[in-house]
Amino acid sequence: MYEQYYNFRLKPFEVPPDPEFLYMSEKHRKAMSTLEYGILNKSSISVISGDVGSGKTTIVRELMRKLDSDVVIGMVSNVTINSFKELMQLILYAYELEYRDMTKVEMFEVFTEFVVNTYAAQKRTVLILDEAQNLAPEVLEQLRMLSNINVDKHKVFQLILVGQPNLWDLLRRSDLVQFFQRIEVSYTLSPLDERETEEYIRHRLEIAGGNKDLFEQDTYFQIWKSTQGSPRLINILCGMALVYGFADQKTSIDMTTIQQVLEDKRDAMDQIRGSIQTDHDTDTVKTNNASHVQINEDSVDKRPNNTNNSVVNKSKQKPKRTGLSSIEKLFK
Repeated sequence: MYEQYYNFRLKPFEVPPDPEFLYMSEKHRKAMSTLEYGILNKSSISVISGDVGSGKTTIVRELMRKLDSDVVIGMVSNVTINSFKELMQLILYAYELEYRDMTKVEMFEVFTEFVVNTYAAQKRTVLILDEAQNLAPEVLEQLRMLSNINVDKHKVFQLILVGQPNLWDLLRRSDLVQFFQRIEVSYTLSPLDERETEEYIRHRLEIAGGNKDLFEQDTYFQIWKSTQGSPRLINILCGMALVYGFADQKTSIDMTTIQQVLEDKRDAMDQIRGSIQTDHDTDTVKTNNASHVQINEDSVDKRPNNTNNSVVNKSKQKPKRTGLSSIEKLFK
């Protein structure tokens, strides 16, 4: 639709995770380093948490791409499971192992043999569970049994949990104390700040092959403010802004375009934003089971109350757009 008009080879703001567009903010670099540290040091359990759309899955997929061949990795996504047998079926499937018509005990034996054989080949087994906050507590407790797979006291199996912030509410349950104590490395992704939001947008525009200055400078603060720094919301807002800009045949995306999208899509944006928690004043790194290091980051770049960027002049009449009705229907 707008790709040719703005000289893009790819759509710059697609919502599904795409490692090609990975923007490594300082927070994302820390998350990646934490995961790499956990794998290098053979941590039993590592945890990465963050809001919906914060970039967790994209980071994990980039990690999978970067890992050396001596790591055999399996990933189970969107786990909403109430029985350990179901989880074992998905785990065996992730490693392309047979699981049909097997009991839970038989599947556990198959997986144990696989991990031991992998270790004998001088490789390690890593399992990633995405959306782990959906796991039932009893499943997590039984999952701990997998971390007991050892060969001569060597750690040969590692588990990475990826989930939303409420994953920690689950992990801190009194009946999961033993599981919690095995978490050796963790990191919590917080939203992008204003500077990172601008860099994120310009980065994606450039990767897509277009003009990285396509969005006018005064739009970035409003985009950050409206999306609360959520990469997924930024993608949705900026993607629609390109549709509106194309419909109006604009050569750049200005504040008027951003405001038009926000006004027309207010309900949709509010619904998505409502699912995102806003209490993220710290990034938390936990290592060695007990110590927590909190890195305080003031993610809000405070501006004077009279800044032109944050004020919407409601007295001005909304400019009339032409040729947009048919395009809007595609997004209703």
